[in-house]
Amino acid sequence: MIKVALVDEHAVICDALSALLQGVEDIEVGPFSVSIREMARLLPEVQANIVLAVLYRPNQMDVNDIKLLSERSPRTKILILSLFHEEHFILKLIRAGVKGHLSSDTDRLEIIEAIYTLRNGYEFYAKTITNLLLNSYLSDKNMDKSEKETRQKALSAREMEILRLFAEGLSNRTIADKLFISVRTVETHKNNIMKKINLKTTVDLVKFAIKNNIIELD
Repeated sequence: MIKVALVDEHAVICDALSALLQGVEDIEVGPFSVSIREMARLLPEVQANIVLAVLYRPNQMDVNDIKLLSERSPRTKILILSLFHEEHFILKLIRAGVKGHLSSDTDRLEIIEAIYTLRNGYEFYAKTITNLLLNSYLSDKNMDKSEKETRQKALSAREMEILRLFAEGLSNRTIADKLFISVRTVETHKNNIMKKINLKTTVDLVKFAIKNNIIELD
């Protein structure tokens, strides 16, 4: 079972999220908490696999609390449902330990997909979030119009996942085995990624992943 703990300052929101996940195979919901800091205190006792937290207007305290939660329960995956679109804060939350990020236009199926993806050991970012992660790359003022339009095509969640694994040094065969797809499918995804963000070489792919915080350097 995947035990999902919910965080929101409004009990009605936790009730709504719980209702959305009710009856989903392998998912058990509970407990609820009003803050990430309180959840960090509860986690050693409840041992949730995933914390789904709703954030409205994030501040540095939220970032610090997520770091605290990650340190106290490193095996617990943190999934954020956000009602904000500030790129710098999204990047801060990812660096603090967030492994998945949903936007306010998400739906039940995407929430469930995110939970299963995190359970399987991968990260999950909604399409809206991948747009924001590309933002700094798109801001190059020397870019001509056609090139900019090409790069503005957001990568899908699967493409982001393959990009991260490749940038971390995994071979096409290893990526295929981890994702239960064929090597040819991995190669197709990589080619599509390079076309969408207008990169020429695999070295450029790795540089792109580093620049946009898709992978971390030791």
